Amino acid sequence: MNRQKGGFLNTFTHTLQPYTGCTFGQRTLHGQGCPYCYVRKLPVALFKAREWGSWLDAKVNVAAVLRKELQNHERKGTLKNLRIFMSSATDPYQGAEINMELTKSCLEAFKDYPPGLLVVQTRSPLIIRDIALLKELREHVWVSVTLETNNDDVRKNITPTSPTVHSRLNAMRILHEAGIRVQAAVSPMLPNDPIEFADMLDQACSRVVVDTLFHGDGANGKRSESLGMKHLFEQYGYQSWYHPEAHGTLLAVLQRKLGNSRVVFSQEGFNTIH
Repeated sequence: MNRQKGGFLNTFTHTLQPYTGCTFGQRTLHGQGCPYCYVRKLPVALFKAREWGSWLDAKVNVAAVLRKELQNHERKGTLKNLRIFMSSATDPYQGAEINMELTKSCLEAFKDYPPGLLVVQTRSPLIIRDIALLKELREHVWVSVTLETNNDDVRKNITPTSPTVHSRLNAMRILHEAGIRVQAAVSPMLPNDPIEFADMLDQACSRVVVDTLFHGDGANGKRSESLGMKHLFEQYGYQSWYHPEAHGTLLAVLQRKLGNSRVVFSQEGFNTIH
């Protein structure tokens, strides 16, 4: 685990990355990876010989190291103080996870030594494979599923190699119906039909966090623009969605449909999960 000091996830004590890199975004019309992904501009990506989206490094001993760290916290009586976000940079349910099962092994360690809070962040329906382990973690875990839009045509235009809207929504419903706490992460929000989106999410999750290309990029939208998102929105005729208040309608509709207690926003929303 890596200690978390400040930054976007400022109420979490640690982050955990079973993998580095990403293979969700093979080469697309926009280059490598999801076009809005800030991680591809961080040192972990910039100093790699290969382009972001085309490589993945697996931390093959991650579960063994994690188990020792958790055992140490148990001895010190500090397990309950841990707030862990898995993962903040690389989705823990990469395609390689099907065979390598590193994330699954980490969940097995958490089952034996449950922290105060574990948030599992993913966009992959593969997570339902581990539903039995997640159920055993009970109140110690939230599953946060990225779903940026309800419109699969938008997904195809912006993130064509990511899992479909239907497959992610179905995974959320399965987890939610199994009694696992599910957060829908509309992050970053892409063009959508607010009413249809709210109807879809109402029975599929416990809470929704909405974030934007302006509020969530850590640079008031400058990072998103440098990644070419303004141009991409214009290319597909989405320019009316590219401004700092574009989320207002969706947020209001979600609050009316789901209630204020189930709808949160941006950094504060991610950090107030408990």
